Amino acid sequence: MLGQALQVVGALLILVAFAAAQLGRLDQLSYLYLLLNLVGSAILAYLALETQQWGFVLLETVWALVSLLGLISRARGASTRSDG
Repeated sequence: MLGQALQVVGALLILVAFAAAQLGRLDQLSYLYLLLNLVGSAILAYLALETQQWGFVLLETVWALVSLLGLISRARGASTRSDG
């Protein structure tokens, strides 16, 4: 029961960030967007690892790492996006 509640929380964090970005309410390079993705995907990666769902482990771990790298990059001041 707790695992399912955590799955919903993790998914909602990612979906809220995605929907807000699509609706123009949240910049995809903002700390909040990246943090919501990092936390949500880390929760889902952990739960997938517990149940040995390797495809989801891969997906969510990479999602979390990309979000973490985005946060690190943003913290270092690389907040502009390249169009090329």
